Amino acid sequence: MSHFISSLKSLTIGLAALLSVIFSLSGTAIGAENFDRLIKKAKGQTVYFNAWGGSPQINSYIAWAGSQLKSRYGVSVVHVKLTETADAVARILAEKSAGKNTGGSVDLVWVNGENFASLKRQSLLRSDSWAFNLPAFAYTDKDALPGIVSDFANPTDGLESPWGRAQLVFGYDSRYVPEPPRSAEALASWIEKNPGRFTFPQPPDFTGTSFLKQILLEVAPDRSVFARPADTADTKKALAPLFAWLDRVRPHLWRQGVNYPANYTAMVQLLGDGELAIAMAFNPAEFSNGISQGILPDSVRSYIHQSGTLANVHFVAIPFNASAPEGAQLLADFLLSPEAQIRKANPEIWGDPTVLSIPKLPADKAAAFAALPRGLATLSPADLNRTLPEPHPSWVGVIERAWTERYSAN
Repeated sequence: MSHFISSLKSLTIGLAALLSVIFSLSGTAIGAENFDRLIKKAKGQTVYFNAWGGSPQINSYIAWAGSQLKSRYGVSVVHVKLTETADAVARILAEKSAGKNTGGSVDLVWVNGENFASLKRQSLLRSDSWAFNLPAFAYTDKDALPGIVSDFANPTDGLESPWGRAQLVFGYDSRYVPEPPRSAEALASWIEKNPGRFTFPQPPDFTGTSFLKQILLEVAPDRSVFARPADTADTKKALAPLFAWLDRVRPHLWRQGVNYPANYTAMVQLLGDGELAIAMAFNPAEFSNGISQGILPDSVRSYIHQSGTLANVHFVAIPFNASAPEGAQLLADFLLSPEAQIRKANPEIWGDPTVLSIPKLPADKAAAFAALPRGLATLSPADLNRTLPEPHPSWVGVIERAWTERYSAN
């Protein structure tokens, strides 16, 4: 999207033609004059981007995006590396409680699910539906991907801009698993027949909790219960099928279900060491990345369940008291641009699936997506077309507490 931004800055005739296309696509994109004012106001700002810092590939990508903002707009980007997004949420809330309504320490935050729900519920976000007005938002399609306007069953209302998507995938070592189990029931049978070869990260680790949600949605007689807030349901009854499944498989898990890997990294290392034969990840490119990094053998492949797997979109949001709201909008727009999305989707750089609609893109950008390499263990978009919706975010705490009470003491 570099040609697009440079056109915006110069306001040439080519800009007018391009904006007419954008207006026809979205009807709400920021006009040229207003976007030019935004660029001028953002110049010299420093955007403190609070985002998880646990991946060298992601950190490198954010550094690249920051360098682009600096060279194009004169906007600096500082990556505030988080261990937990909740830390940033707590900081924003503390500032509001202290009456700090301007000059906040967080300008942009990587967020979704429960953390977004908390920020929205407590009115901690910029509230003018700014995300829907970004020029790059014109390249999205909410009908094809409802998740860009519904975050874990919570309407975004334009309070956050889509950045990428994730889907739960299972990885298996084909040396030990000729045909992977493609449902919760088939997986339970496989675990019983292959004791010690399967586990999941210990909740509240994100991947571990996601696995529990996956099984819950598959075994629940009525999964629509989980699209509503947990306090509207009989949670004990709703979770009973999940715990029946876990009770069945627990004695046959790695270390008899007494111990669990601390996180995704530890679980994948067990797969690489041959202790496990099946694992899971929330990025379709993770297993290919593991092979290329030498962590996993090249016999590892990935698959999803026949009924689909858990999928969601992750976003960036601007707090209500951001010090650099204009710079934050420019960064959000750039992160959503075809140029940045193509780079992010490249498995050699990150491998995070795009939130853009390929049919809406210019022909050269669509071709660039089609030409991206796909890792040895990465499924094609067609193979990933079956998804399950995330439960309402209020279920996360309910599931984690119930699991902890039932199993962690052992």
